[in-house]
Amino acid sequence: MAQAIDRSFKIALYLLVLTGFGTLASTGSLDALAVIGVGLALLFRGFQLLTHREFAIPESVTNYLTLIYITVYFADYFLVSRSFLTATVHLVLFLIVVRLFSQQRPRDHYFLATLSFAMVLGAAVLTVDSVFLFSFAIFLLVAVITFILMEMRHSVAEDHTRAQDPRESAPYRQFGYALLASAPTFMLLILAGGSIIFFVLPRVSSRYLTAYSASNDLAIGFSDRVTLGRIGQIQQSTAVVMHIQIKNDDLGMYDLKWRGVALSTFNGQVWSNPSAQTNLPGSGEGTYSLLASSHDAALPATVRSLHYRVLMEPIGTNVFFLTERPQKIQGNYRHVSTDDGGAVYNLDLDHPIGLYEADSELPDPDQSDLHLAGNTVPQGFDQYLRLPDLDLRISRLAEEVTASAPSNFEKAQALENYLRSRYGYTLELPSTSPRDPLAYFLFERKAGHCEYFASAMAVMLRTIGIPSRIITGFRTGEFNDLSGEYVVRASNAHAWVEAYFPGYGWISFDPTPGGALATRSGWSHLLLYFDVASSFWREWVVNYDVGHQRALGHDATQTSRRFLDNLRSWLSRQYDALLNSARKTQHRISESPGHWIAGALGGSVFLVIVLNIRNIRDALRSRFLRQHPDRAPQQSAALWYQRMVRRLARRGWRKTPSQTPRDFVLAIQEPLLQQKVETFTQAYESARFGHSVEDALSLPSLFEEINNTQGS
Repeated sequence: MAQAIDRSFKIALYLLVLTGFGTLASTGSLDALAVIGVGLALLFRGFQLLTHREFAIPESVTNYLTLIYITVYFADYFLVSRSFLTATVHLVLFLIVVRLFSQQRPRDHYFLATLSFAMVLGAAVLTVDSVFLFSFAIFLLVAVITFILMEMRHSVAEDHTRAQDPRESAPYRQFGYALLASAPTFMLLILAGGSIIFFVLPRVSSRYLTAYSASNDLAIGFSDRVTLGRIGQIQQSTAVVMHIQIKNDDLGMYDLKWRGVALSTFNGQVWSNPSAQTNLPGSGEGTYSLLASSHDAALPATVRSLHYRVLMEPIGTNVFFLTERPQKIQGNYRHVSTDDGGAVYNLDLDHPIGLYEADSELPDPDQSDLHLAGNTVPQGFDQYLRLPDLDLRISRLAEEVTASAPSNFEKAQALENYLRSRYGYTLELPSTSPRDPLAYFLFERKAGHCEYFASAMAVMLRTIGIPSRIITGFRTGEFNDLSGEYVVRASNAHAWVEAYFPGYGWISFDPTPGGALATRSGWSHLLLYFDVASSFWREWVVNYDVGHQRALGHDATQTSRRFLDNLRSWLSRQYDALLNSARKTQHRISESPGHWIAGALGGSVFLVIVLNIRNIRDALRSRFLRQHPDRAPQQSAALWYQRMVRRLARRGWRKTPSQTPRDFVLAIQEPLLQQKVETFTQAYESARFGHSVEDALSLPSLFEEINNTQGS
């Protein structure tokens, strides 16, 4: 038994280390060298366990390796990774590999288990993805099995020299099955108890882990300075960026653009936003009224009010993504600002962007009115007309395309349609960076992604005197009908153009081919459910704070109160219905009491018969068998003997359960009665066990003789 437990423990401890490393590696934060090196070491250890080949590093060698790695650690910290966190992770991985091949004493096993937990803890800091939940559940299952085996191994350590009998393999197999069956139960109980504690425990901080999100391509792509080609790099990824839920939209009816930053200055390769930010005054509930740009104008058109809720992934940007003409924003943020381009920023370092709600007024302008917009440029719009040194072909192309358009709005439409119809869309980036990216796009490659289309249109608009700027943000993504949310991915990153028309404000144009259509691909239901789980994980676990706890408590209180109110209403309705039924019954009885009494008596008799149908059936059968012993001598004999025993009990001679029929005969002290009972018993046994019909027929007369015998 000791050998079976010891081998099971070694396998479980190995799996514990393997799942801990897998959880850490799944975050994507480990470098390739660490993943490959530790992965090969774990594979070799697994091969050892499968082939029963043990290889242990001597303790002296282990000590030397540890001392040597101290030097490597400082070299890693100061010269290679230059990061304390990365160098420390490498140190932990080194210790795991060394201890994995030198585990000899119990303290080594405890140390390995502790390092495995440290890897899981590190993964919790490095990721906020829902994959961590599944990885942690597997780790917890293996940990339960490992610590059960560790305790069992410790308890039988004194019997480690006992050899295993091959004939006892079945009990070991049963032991393994029992362990595998009980461990998931313990894991589920631990998760359930931990969940209760997590949701009930008072929150003292909020969104702690999201503060550790490192800057990435998404953050750079939506900053105040964007290089041409950056958004194309972002579109290569399918990572989820945000979930958007629009009020009263259960069918995915909207195809919207989610505005990030407006970029107005272009130097030929880089767009930037020089606008200064203005702090927004907020109410005490985290609501901010969004100030419109001083150059915006109210459109003489109908508008649609839209309320939406956005759950952002930790992509490292402080920009709120909002649809057109936002009116207000609400969230747990203490410092919010805006700029002249309409971008809204979160300056609250303690609360990175996670969950927020907003209201927008979607304009629906009348294009016939826009044709009448003036061609003059208001004062203060110089930054939206400024151009770098350009290839002369660009301005000539703009004039050629718009030559027949009478108004500025129609010129903008002509440029939009020209770019859409004459150029191709591709995410493949040029192999080399051209000196003039726009000229290369317009006259040589004639294919690109949204950034090139938007930049080309904005620049050509400026060459013909129309103020313009480009907007970076996202297009509406896939609609998950299970959660009622739009799933926006990095591949939905987009850039488009806004042109200014006096009296009407900034109007959006999208020159990218297919840019006005949302890219929706049919998800399998499995992926839809996974997305719902990921969204729940982000909002109710990673971003769980005082506000969520208050909302959860409020919902629980409202639900309980609603349940009690419904229960009280149901009981009241049932009582009223019962009372009305009783009143109607009383009225009917008072009108014809005779019929009701007869009916009640008949119903009572019928009910008594139904409830005693089995007893009545048994009584009739017993009577039949007693009257016809020849039909079933065995059953008849048993019935007559029971009747005889009951009759003698009335006369004071009771048969105990432990007495045999013969013992009962000897217990009777009246000679004459004893003789009659003995004769009856002989006939009973002959009929009961000998199937004698003749003796069965004699039992009624013998019973009468016993019944007529007078006591002495």
